[in-house]
Amino acid sequence: MPTPSCKTIFKQPILDEIFPSNRADRFFAALLGDASEGAYDITLAYAGETENQIDFEFQLKQRPGKCLACNLTYGLPEVFMRHPIIDVAGVVRQIDSRMINGKKCGEWALGRTREVSRDMHVLPLTVKLSTGKPLDAG
Repeated sequence: MPTPSCKTIFKQPILDEIFPSNRADRFFAALLGDASEGAYDITLAYAGETENQIDFEFQLKQRPGKCLACNLTYGLPEVFMRHPIIDVAGVVRQIDSRMINGKKCGEWALGRTREVSRDMHVLPLTVKLSTGKPLDAG
């Protein structure tokens, strides 16, 4: 029986469990004092894989009546790395707990914010894979 790919394992409903949609409201409430002040929603999405790596994206999607381009999204990798509500390390642990292809999550990194369109920016999350003991990363 073939080993399932990460694309099969990490369909959007699973990613929504790992990173629920209400986390953006909690993030903005903590950061700005009011969730309604947030300019975007945050979604975790599968972005691809190689033999030794799986790629995800934190997709920042502009909220109605807000301006994503007017907000400072380019410093977010550092903020996301440290913010306990975003909890990137916890996201990677949850990804690791769902791996069923004999691989384990190892080191991970957030890339620079990339503007996909006027109303969507992404922060790449790259997770190295190994067949041994999982690594602590960050």
